[in-house]
Amino acid sequence: MKVNDRVRFLNDVGGGRIVRIEGYTVYVEDADGFERPVQKSDVVVVEESKGWERPLDIKTSLVEPDKPAPRAEEKPPVVVETPTGEELNVILAYEPREIKHLNTTTFYVTLVNDSNYYLYVTYATRGNEDSGWTTRFHGLIEPNMQETMEEVGYEDLPHMDRVAVQYVAFKQGKEYRLKNPALVDRKLDTTKFYKLHCFQTNEYFDNPVLSLEIVRRDLPAKPMVIDSGALERAMREKNRNDRPKNRPGQSPVTKKNDKLVVDLHIYELIDNTAGLDAAAMLAVQMDKFREVMKANANKLGQKVVFIHGKGEGVLRKSILDELRRCYPQCEVQDASFREYGFGATQVTIHGIANNHNRNR
Repeated sequence: MKVNDRVRFLNDVGGGRIVRIEGYTVYVEDADGFERPVQKSDVVVVEESKGWERPLDIKTSLVEPDKPAPRAEEKPPVVVETPTGEELNVILAYEPREIKHLNTTTFYVTLVNDSNYYLYVTYATRGNEDSGWTTRFHGLIEPNMQETMEEVGYEDLPHMDRVAVQYVAFKQGKEYRLKNPALVDRKLDTTKFYKLHCFQTNEYFDNPVLSLEIVRRDLPAKPMVIDSGALERAMREKNRNDRPKNRPGQSPVTKKNDKLVVDLHIYELIDNTAGLDAAAMLAVQMDKFREVMKANANKLGQKVVFIHGKGEGVLRKSILDELRRCYPQCEVQDASFREYGFGATQVTIHGIANNHNRNR
């Protein structure tokens, strides 16, 4: 049912025209011009108005307002705040239009803003085979409201394997505590849309829904983050695949001005890492480090730059530990970022350590 539908009361005489809908309460204007609030279940539509059954911009209040919603010419109402609403709680829900006919029904996509904050929201989806994201809704959702953003069918499910909700929270006309904006990326098992038991009761809905938690008590369920370590490893692998293989006997040690530059990336030291775990590759890198230090231990003032990469810092830590133990006279500092980027250490030879020739 929708605004302007004509309805008849099931438990009383008469009926009228629906003038507004708030959640599961409809306000019916009777023949005398009075508005009467009744539950949706207590009326039946006898004459439909033109238009879609459930407008996409319908807003459903989560709290009982102090007075009826104003007409269009009146000022907007003051936000009704709740004691628990100072923490963000956001739910994304998929509600079947006809839960008894899951094979043919469509689904309402609703975002619940259970907080005292306005949320500017962007909702997007993508399929596993898609090359990018598709924005399906963007707009402002008022405090303590739930809004139906769209209606989807089974033809949309291949493009909904992942959903992303991006939001910014704020208040209007009053002081408030800042909330961090966030981008939450969730996997959506679209096979659940075919299974009745996957639709569960929810405190925000009268009917069973398939829900995803976006924010709970200010904490995003799964923020979308960029793993810098994984990104560096991917770039390193790309560089390894793009560059030509070292010629037999080619050394990873080069000379730049008065400095020796030693690239300790594993793909510069060996051609094939198959069968090597992280510990074995670290051993190869440290052997090269020791070889270079031993060969230059008597060259006072010699500068050696070891390029170890940023990564997780294991190789850098191993190098620094060994320099402290075996070459305490040497000067150690980060190498020039402009010349070598992040992840390089410069060693200046200032003397021979007593134990630099120790077998390892």
